[in-house]
This record gives sequence, structure tokens and C-alpha cells, in this order.
Amino acid sequence: MANEIIINTTFDEVRVGVLEGGQLVEFYVERKKEASLVGNIFKGKVVKILPGMQSAFVDIGLEKAAFLYVADIKTEVDDFSEFLEDTDVPLELPGRRARSDLTISELIQEGQEVLVQVSKDPIGTKGARGTSYITIPGRYLVLMPTIEHVGISRRIVNVEERQRLRAIIDEIRPKGYGLIVRTASENSDIDELRKDTEFLLLIWDNIQKKKEKVSAPSLLYSDLDLTFRSVRDLLNDDVERLVIDNRDEYENILDFVNNFFPKLLKKIELYDRREPIFEAFGIEIDIYKGLDRKVWLKSGGYIVIDQTEAMTVIDVNTGKYVGKKDLEDTILKTNLEAVKEIAYQIRLRNLGGIIIIDFIDMELPENRDKLYAAFVETMRKDRAKNTIFNVSEIGLIQMTRKRIRESLGRTLCESCPMCDGKGFVKSPKTISYEIFRRLKKIPIHKGAKVIISANPIVADYLSDEQRAGLEEFEVTYDIVIIVKADSRFHREKVEITVI
Repeated sequence: MANEIIINTTFDEVRVGVLEGGQLVEFYVERKKEASLVGNIFKGKVVKILPGMQSAFVDIGLEKAAFLYVADIKTEVDDFSEFLEDTDVPLELPGRRARSDLTISELIQEGQEVLVQVSKDPIGTKGARGTSYITIPGRYLVLMPTIEHVGISRRIVNVEERQRLRAIIDEIRPKGYGLIVRTASENSDIDELRKDTEFLLLIWDNIQKKKEKVSAPSLLYSDLDLTFRSVRDLLNDDVERLVIDNRDEYENILDFVNNFFPKLLKKIELYDRREPIFEAFGIEIDIYKGLDRKVWLKSGGYIVIDQTEAMTVIDVNTGKYVGKKDLEDTILKTNLEAVKEIAYQIRLRNLGGIIIIDFIDMELPENRDKLYAAFVETMRKDRAKNTIFNVSEIGLIQMTRKRIRESLGRTLCESCPMCDGKGFVKSPKTISYEIFRRLKKIPIHKGAKVIISANPIVADYLSDEQRAGLEEFEVTYDIVIIVKADSRFHREKVEITVI
């Protein structure tokens, strides 16, 4: 089956699913009040310098100040885009001196107004991450107005095509500007690339003009919304069609495509059937499978995915799979099957940052090499930049993956109100023993009534399993204990009242 992009729109939410062979591999969601800030350009004001961390906080008009590392002010070309590839084109900073040996305090000062582009959305308790090196993406090219550099998408592998595109870029690139050639540029002609360049230069010119008229903090440029970003960034030659279920948005896309990428018109389709579009394409069930902690493999093995604040840990287990030959063969087959599922889950769930994968340990070095090679090859499909390290002696693979937005789980879910995100709550037995210890500490006069109010589950446990203990306590201290169930109580909440 061909690759497809499916877009579901409602009043204030847009959901995009990318299908490969009919299976959901990437999922994006954007709500009006929670729209992504990545790519937006602000005129900000430096509010605090942190010399010890070589970073600064910049007020860009959001609830939390943006975080600006010294590396995002220095020449760090490799951070511009996952599509960059080093070339022999010299790196130049128009109008600037070399910055590699300067500290954050030498580069910017508190109160200074700076141009900042959001490179990562606010995640968890962290504010947005910014960069002072601007990238403005088009369909075919990315304009870098602050650095003179040429990069070509790593996904364009044909040597002759790369040379052809480089020759075109050398001809059309404005002096003092940099350009990244995107994957969609493959087989494009010079007129298409020139038109894209002129459009991006117009955007940059408008940003510069607005910058001079407004005070900080101010938004200077907002990137396209999710629907139009999907057309610009995802609709490539490998995608057979883009299907959307909203007629107004369908018409808007047609106008957008007709003006800028007319060759794509035939790929845009309107879905107008009664059945919800995500259910018709089998996407809804895949989304919620992507929220499960445990994922079963066809062989009977399974993987467990735990996401923490600092990293994601993935554990591989043989489960019900017992193999047919020897233990080493069983483990290798389970690990190789897990490789495909893990790569799929990483893309689907948009797991980022540090990822540790605990494969089942194998004794033979050649099997570890097979595992590593298979994982690297499978991860080549991932559009996000990632770095994978060799299998350790205890069967771990460590990797990093560029994180720009929240993961699937943190986008669609919130911390459990029962366990507060821990993943577990105290058992009724544990809570009941805590109650007994509290009773011993409370000054209770003889003949008193003690009312224990608790969650119904805990109250039932006290009244049943711990009835003998309560009666013994009543006799020992000459009191009356009354257990009351209150469904409004959290599982671990208990109130003790003495009358």
C-alpha cells in the first residue's frame, strides 16, 4: 500500500496521521489554545544571564521566558535542521566576528533586545528553547538569513542529483544568505527553486521591517498551522495522497497548493463519508495502542515502555515465546522482532531525548552486531535526527532523538489524579496499618468515639480484613471506632475525628 496523509479537523483541533502501508507511523495534533510555537520568530528582551550555565532567559511574551543556550548564539550549524549535511562551502557570519571562544556574557547583556526563533516547544515545566540563528522553511528550501552555508538533504542520495541541485543553488543563492535543500527539491527545476527562494526572502524582509516598528516582546513571524505544514513538509514523492475531511480546509489547501506547488494538486482529496475519517482508515485504534505501556510482539514476546522526565526506558522480554532451537537463537529472534516494533513505537509516540533500550542479553558478539545493524537500518525511516550507540556488554542500546514537541502520551494524557503520575498507589493493607499507627499517636480519652473516614475501598478493607484489629483497639483503649466510607476521598486520604 502507498503512503498517505490523513487529516481530521474539528472546531478547535487538527489531527494528522501519516500512514505507511496502511499503518500509522506518525501522529500530530494541534489545538487552537495549544498550537506549536516551533518556527515562530520573536523580538525578545534578555531578562537574566546565567554565567554558570552559559545561558540566558529571554522574555518573548509567553508565560515562561525562553531559554537560550550559548551554543544557540554561537555557530552551531548542525542544529539548524535535521536535513543539513556538511559541505565544503565556507561558514561565514556576515558582519560578525568569530564567536567560538566567547562566553554568554560577552555575547548578550541583560536588557538587550534580540531576535529569537523557537526551536523547541515548552515541554513539561520547561519554557521554550530559542535560537538566534533563524531558519525559514519553504517547500523546497530553507532560508538561513543569518549564516552563509549550503546544505543538502541526506535523503537525496543520488550523486548526480545532488550535484545538479548544488549547481542550481550556487546560481540562485543570494550573497550573504544560506540555503538548505530539502528532500522535496529532488527533481525540481530551477524556476521552482528560484520562486521558493524569492518567497522566503520576502518573508525575511517583512520580518525585518516589523522588527523595526515594534518593541520587545513581540511576535514577528508565525509559522504555518499544522494543516499547511503537513502539505509543505510531509507531502513528498513517496506520498500518494493527502485526504482531509473538512471542505473549507480542503478548498484552502487547494488554493495554497495551486499558488505554490501546483504539481501536488492531484494528490489532494476530500473525504465526505459519514464514518469518521480516522476510523475509516484504522487510525483511531492505532493512536490508543500508542498509549499502552506494554506492547505485545507477534511471537509472544513483548516490550515495556516507561517514559520519565529525563529519559525513556524500553525493556524487551521473551514473554510467551519459547523458540525452537536453543536459548541464544530464541533471544536473537525476539530481539530482532522487537527492533522493528521499537523503531515504530519511537516514531509513533514521538519519544525524544535520551532513550535506553534493554534488549535481552546475548552471549555471541556477532549477534550483538546483527542487532545493532538491524536497529540502525530500521531507524533510517525516522525523519527526526537520532544518534544510536553500539550494544553494550549487558545488552543495552543507548540513543538520542531530537525532541521538538511533547510525546504522544503527554500530548493526549495528563497525570493520573489517583497516583499523581507515580504509576501506583498504596494498597488498602498499607493504608490500614498507617491508620493504626496514627491512632496510637492521637490522644484519645476513654469512652470516646473515633470516626475514621476513608475511600470506600480502604473502608471496606478495614471493616472486613482488619475488623479484629479494630475490635482489639476498641477494647484496649475503651473507645468506639466507626468506619465511614466517602467516595469523594482519594485512595490514600484518611481523616480521623475524635468525639
